[in-house]
Amino acid sequence: MTFSDAVYLAMGIGALGAAVLPRLVFRRPLSMPMVFLAAGMLIAVVPVGVPVVEPGRHRLWVEHAAELCVIVSLMGAGLALNRPVGLRSWMSPWRLLGISMPLTIAAMAAVTALLLQWPLAPALLLAAVLSPTDPVLAAEVRVGEPTDAEDDEDEVRFSLTAEAGLNDGLAFPFVLAALALAAAPGGGTAAGWIGQWFLVEVLARTAVGVAVGLVAGRLLGLLFFRARPSALRLSEHMEGFVALGATFLAYGAAELLHGYGFLAVFVTACTIRAAERSHGYHQVLHEFTEQIERLLTAFLLFLLGGFLVAYGLPSLTWRGALVGLLLVLVVRPAAGWVSLLGVGSGRRERLVTAVFGIRGIGSVFYLAYALGHGEHFGAHAEQLWAVVAFTVLLSVLLHGATATPVIRRLDRLRRSSPTPP
Repeated sequence: MTFSDAVYLAMGIGALGAAVLPRLVFRRPLSMPMVFLAAGMLIAVVPVGVPVVEPGRHRLWVEHAAELCVIVSLMGAGLALNRPVGLRSWMSPWRLLGISMPLTIAAMAAVTALLLQWPLAPALLLAAVLSPTDPVLAAEVRVGEPTDAEDDEDEVRFSLTAEAGLNDGLAFPFVLAALALAAAPGGGTAAGWIGQWFLVEVLARTAVGVAVGLVAGRLLGLLFFRARPSALRLSEHMEGFVALGATFLAYGAAELLHGYGFLAVFVTACTIRAAERSHGYHQVLHEFTEQIERLLTAFLLFLLGGFLVAYGLPSLTWRGALVGLLLVLVVRPAAGWVSLLGVGSGRRERLVTAVFGIRGIGSVFYLAYALGHGEHFGAHAEQLWAVVAFTVLLSVLLHGATATPVIRRLDRLRRSSPTPP
């Protein structure tokens, strides 16, 4: 048997596993990401000659594979949200973005600088890379399929889905801030870059991403549901792969215009959903993106498992592991809890939302992107990959094992209690 034959066999088993595993682990303290991550680690231990991906050498395609997985996931998340976008109705995700994310980045930059004795630039990079809640690995705490009802989403699932959809784009300015800080004269002691960073990377590129998403979503909504020629009214033909076309169109247009493509994809999905909120075509588009996302997730987590065994865990120091533990167990829960104070949900809902800030594929993309666009982090690259991979492993195991029982208990308590505690 040749190596290519083994690859085809592994791909077939993986694809079937991605289809079967979500149903096998349903309502159990287990998740599909846990299984594929463990499988990758096991294969790396067994001497079967399967090559292990090393992100330092294979950085470019790791970056683009993670990028593809994230944008497909963002389209699915936006299409699944039933609640119309609004200042009050989206108060929880707005607070998680505006309060929790900056608090998390600031706290993690300080923790990294103190524990690892790193300069501010790589410490800020690690904090920014690990700051966003991941839209890919949050299946257990994400809203389900699109429905006709606008108010059938519980606050926990809605908040985490909307946060994951938005913050993968809004973490980008902080990654770029770390790159600018590292390249600034005097190792970042000069503050002249801050004004340009805020105007260009925060305001301008965010505005472009939102604008592209709104325009693309409105045009695609008209095409899908209101085009006069029936051949162009794609909602009547129920073609699911059109979701990929919408995803790539929005992402490519935003990036060409120097906006944030992740943000554009999520806004496009929300705008398409708003064009004809109760149409069954949204479910077709969502199901297709979910299937593609599941395949990509299984592939990337399998590779990540192999990297952890071969390179990540051997390179990890106890201080690096402590950074990941503090993020998952202390910093994110505390920042999330503070950001949600005063929101109308109950204490239990606030606690669960704060705790389940899952880290995953988005962090892999951001780190690969940053290391490819800044030569100043070479001395810290090995530890950066080790800490990020360990944090993803910790999040997959901890959140994957607890999400199902916690969410099920929360659902039972919500049904038995008419008002939030």
